[in-house]
Amino acid sequence: MQTSKDMQTKKRPVYLHMPTIIKHLPIPGIVSILHRATGVALFLLLPFLLALLSGSRSSGEDFEYYKAWADNWFIKLILWGVLWAFIHHLFAGLRFLLIDAHIGVDLHTARKTAKWILYGAPAVAFVLGIFLW
Repeated sequence: MQTSKDMQTKKRPVYLHMPTIIKHLPIPGIVSILHRATGVALFLLLPFLLALLSGSRSSGEDFEYYKAWADNWFIKLILWGVLWAFIHHLFAGLRFLLIDAHIGVDLHTARKTAKWILYGAPAVAFVLGIFLW
């Protein structure tokens, strides 16, 4: 039988409160988490994006239908988010490839490149989104 002292020292499950954890993460950690999240999002959206591409290339009437469908402001906003996810995933992936090649592994450079990605990817997505809107 367990005593009350044994029950107090027993390891219990820990509640992981993500906003608190993310608030204390360094910028490279945030970029890493966003890289993983955008990878999952792009993977899950891939069938939808491929169907959109395939349908728009099948005939002129279908292209006009998909163009009219994509002119909705909400769909444009979603596609803008997909564009940001792709750019962030691309930039962060290139950063991780460089780190794997032992380029930019010192603390100062790693933080600087993480800031470039964290602020640069939305900026590039914004400019491209304005251009494509």
